[in-house]
Amino acid sequence: MYIDHPASFTDYYELTMAQGYYLSGMHQRTASFDYFFRKVPFDGGYVIFAGLKELIETIKHFRFSEEEIEYLVKEGFSEDFIKYLKSFEFKGNIYSIKEGEIAFPGEPIVRVEGNLLETQLIETLLLNVLNFQSLIATKACRIKFAAGEQSTVLDFGLRRAQGLAGIHATRAAMIGGFDGTSNVYSAQRFNIPAGGTMAHSWIQAFDSEIESFRTYCKHFPNSAHLLVDTYDTLGSGLPNAIKMAKELEKDGHKLKGIRLDSGDLAYFSKQARAMLDNEGLNYVKIAASNQLDERVITSLRSQGAPIDIFGVGTRLVTGDKTPALDGVYKLSTVNEEPTLKVSENIEKITLPGKKKIYRYLNDDQTFWGDAILLQNEKILERIHHPTFPAKKSSLNGKPFEELMEPVIKSGKIVFNMPPVDEIVKYKKKRFALLNPEYKRFDNPHIYKVGISTRLMETRDNLLTLLKS
Repeated sequence: MYIDHPASFTDYYELTMAQGYYLSGMHQRTASFDYFFRKVPFDGGYVIFAGLKELIETIKHFRFSEEEIEYLVKEGFSEDFIKYLKSFEFKGNIYSIKEGEIAFPGEPIVRVEGNLLETQLIETLLLNVLNFQSLIATKACRIKFAAGEQSTVLDFGLRRAQGLAGIHATRAAMIGGFDGTSNVYSAQRFNIPAGGTMAHSWIQAFDSEIESFRTYCKHFPNSAHLLVDTYDTLGSGLPNAIKMAKELEKDGHKLKGIRLDSGDLAYFSKQARAMLDNEGLNYVKIAASNQLDERVITSLRSQGAPIDIFGVGTRLVTGDKTPALDGVYKLSTVNEEPTLKVSENIEKITLPGKKKIYRYLNDDQTFWGDAILLQNEKILERIHHPTFPAKKSSLNGKPFEELMEPVIKSGKIVFNMPPVDEIVKYKKKRFALLNPEYKRFDNPHIYKVGISTRLMETRDNLLTLLKS
């Protein structure tokens, strides 16, 4: 699902810079930009890259409509520039790692090439789509990791999302590892499993709790999950759910589950499991919701809470604790010459030139570390720490794989954009190759990302030149 009117989905200064490039004759200079992030969100050890398909589909439709042209005229933009925009379309190149890939700080995971004007114009769009979806996919991955592969984790976040962000949040949550959603809009458009139960209002609408349960089971005899905490979880909710399970059995059906949405979830789930099992209802699943995230779920697991299904909403879709991924979009070449941004903070000095990423592997094919190297380099002997070059690591002939691939060439999409379920499979496969020390929530190990000797020398030579 691409963004409607993508040309106006931008920051105002992208347009002023674009006009400046055009009127000064600089717009046909070639340029390349890198997309990367500097810090892992949630104090974690990795990021799940997501949003590529939406970005590519949107860029494909990047045009200035009559409505947008009229607005720019009112804003006082140049007549010559507006004439240029009437026939504008992106004709550059984009290289990227695969959606669902594991990414780390400082790596140029997307490279955009083209003329200076077109590469500048798509900056805001790119950052908006990739930063948000990668953030939510990463949060979802952490939550699923906490819950475990045997548990079902569902996205309940639409009503808590920041407006329409809930649409892409659901897609990103699936890439991160979730199993389904309550969000019908996204489920339909992205072919995602959808489901839901009932609200407390359903139960309150009837004269009694048991009547509400009985009516629901009558209409949904093969998929009923009963919400048991409206009045008294253990005193009435569970006993009434058990009655309904027995009635369903007599009619040849089975109660799917019960849901807890308040109180001490560890205590209530243990009590519920015991009551259900005592009645021979060991097949009835226990679902839980209410302000869940990876740390709450970890706590529940450590207490032995027998919860089968987790519904996660607010803390997923808002990226709780890290509400934004700090992805940036930085110029790396102009007219094929390397360029960089200088900062007093050495960590914010960018890497010049067109670059690629090699991922080096251990003997068991798990990830060892990544190298950032210039596009025309082939074989590396060592990598250097990006900010402390005296720290270096020998590669010792380690096997490697190149991560970036072309997705747009001369404005045309050149890769097969996979559906969400295929991206999910790829992410699961790649995540399994990341060793446990990078996945832990407290003090995760820092993944090794280094730069080649030639890239380091190119950067240092440019710094010397700029300071002279």
